[in-house]
Amino acid sequence: MPRPARHDRQQALERAVDLFWERGYHATSMKHIERALDMRPGSLYATFGSKEGLFSEVLNRYAEQMADELSRCLQDGETGLQGFRDYLLALAGPCQWRNGAPPRACMLIKTLLEVNPEDPQLRAQVDRILGLMEQRFAAALKQAQAAGELRPEVDCQRLARLLQAQVIGLRCFTERAIEPAHFVELADDMGALLAIYQTP
Repeated sequence: MPRPARHDRQQALERAVDLFWERGYHATSMKHIERALDMRPGSLYATFGSKEGLFSEVLNRYAEQMADELSRCLQDGETGLQGFRDYLLALAGPCQWRNGAPPRACMLIKTLLEVNPEDPQLRAQVDRILGLMEQRFAAALKQAQAAGELRPEVDCQRLARLLQAQVIGLRCFTERAIEPAHFVELADDMGALLAIYQTP
């Protein structure tokens, strides 16, 4: 059976991201996948190999979206630190209720909490993705430090770890049904904490 065109494959992958993000890995059956992606079993297996193979690609696609958003905010920000603040505010967007649908916590953290110890490959993939994101944070912070925005004694790797913990906390906080404006306030407060590390 021929593989779908790249455009159709990417569309199917985007639908799979939404499906797994909403339902989780174990609660998503092959029937759910067939309906959401509008693909027959033969096409699914020919394209993605297995449910596990599809989910692995879904995690990578989700990670790409996160990295793209960070790059966009850092590029558009007036300064590196402002780019980080903008990124935190951008993350508050998906935390808000839209069209009656509940917000969704970070897919990577949901996966870490859901998968069993018997799924070491998935756990290792998520850990690797989070590690890469931490390194992107650290690299951007080092650039800000080189530009004189951060004090020279600031440990950028340690600060990157703190920022990632804050991002994870914000995205997990979406499980609470609170006012959408409160998510934005949280993101704004988190961004304001960067002032502690700024050059006077």
